[in-house]
Amino acid sequence: MFVRCVIKIMWSIKDFIKEKLIVRADSAAGAPAGQYCCEFGSRKYFLLCGVGGIVSCGITHTLITPLDLIKCRLQVDSAKYKNLAHGFKITVAEEGILGLTKGWLPTLYGYSIQGFLKFGLYEWFKVYYAKLVGEEIAYDYRTWIFLMSSASAEFFADIGLAPFEACKVRIQTSTGFTSSLTTAMKIMMQEGGPGVFYKGLVPLWLRQIPYTMMKFTCFERTLELLYKLVVPKPRADCTKAEQLVVTFAAGYIAGVFCAVVSHPADSVVSKLNQEKGSTAIQIAKKIGWAGMWMGLGPRIVMIGTLTGLQWFLYDAFKVFTRMPRPPPLERSKTKISDKK
Repeated sequence: MFVRCVIKIMWSIKDFIKEKLIVRADSAAGAPAGQYCCEFGSRKYFLLCGVGGIVSCGITHTLITPLDLIKCRLQVDSAKYKNLAHGFKITVAEEGILGLTKGWLPTLYGYSIQGFLKFGLYEWFKVYYAKLVGEEIAYDYRTWIFLMSSASAEFFADIGLAPFEACKVRIQTSTGFTSSLTTAMKIMMQEGGPGVFYKGLVPLWLRQIPYTMMKFTCFERTLELLYKLVVPKPRADCTKAEQLVVTFAAGYIAGVFCAVVSHPADSVVSKLNQEKGSTAIQIAKKIGWAGMWMGLGPRIVMIGTLTGLQWFLYDAFKVFTRMPRPPPLERSKTKISDKK
């Protein structure tokens, strides 16, 4: 059921994009080569970037629900779950194979909303900040543009994610708790009111904002370096398939750094949503510095693969929908809004 639902959602998104969002200029003869479906920086462009974020984040996070579940359990009960393999073994023995899919629905909803806001707003803020300071300054200080744009986007994206993240962690880590999203929301609402869904928002910001700043900035700069130092030919001479391979490599490298930067806050969030009535500071003191790094190994594998796959899907989505795909910035081409 889990895999079937994910495939059905992916297919529905594909059909929606194909039928509703892509307006072809010449429906009879087909669009000529090189023609884009929208203008760079237009409302439709940013909307499509958001939809690409749904495909990139919602689907990938849902597919790795089993790994995320074990990672969360390692963080909140390291005495019972010794390591990744042991965690899988215990979970399957106690709950069956379907026990590994606990929390998949709040994951799908939460990270789809987050992905839409994260990618759509990142692209918007990147253009906005570049125009604000001017093209030459934007190029010279492009790392700061990437950092500010990603932080701004993630701030809003986490507001949409927080309620579903709270439900997900509670479902995955509380023994005997319901696995139904609607039931979980009702129980949590009765226990703590509407605020219960946002008590983890600040720790979530502390986890996700550094993560996203690293994810986008490291990706952008790694992509530049790969084309400059590793790829044997200019990006313009690479096929789209070759460009997507480079995109995945840059995304994976960025993901490793993301996992390390955001892991302590991730551990606090997992504990916070499991233990009622505790604050982030109380949790941090309780688990200690060493405890904040429990589950880092699985998370590096998870986030590295996840981030690489997310950037691959996001770039592939742009290719599929014929969106403008600006190349990495060059000194001779200082426009962030370059449409080539």
